[in-house]
Amino acid sequence: MQDHIRERVLKIAAYLVQHNCTVRQAANVFAVSKSTVHKDVTERLPRLNKQLAGEVRRVLDQNKAERHLRGGEATRKKYKEKRISPVLAE
Repeated sequence: MQDHIRERVLKIAAYLVQHNCTVRQAANVFAVSKSTVHKDVTERLPRLNKQLAGEVRRVLDQNKAERHLRGGEATRKKYKEKRISPVLAE
């Protein structure tokens, strides 16, 4: 594995654990795709640091368990904004 990739993997993993964020949020911070973040933390990280990989896995599992709640919040917000929007346009 190239040094710059190794460094990115470790930085992303540390960020995920420290901020307890989603893969999408980490991808935005590091300016890479969510696929890259996912591959880094699920495939590359266990070869570099098993303990950190376990911590990241817990964050990913928690996010997966909560995703249906986040989706519901996003939908609720979307339709709430649609209801308010026509009033503001007048």
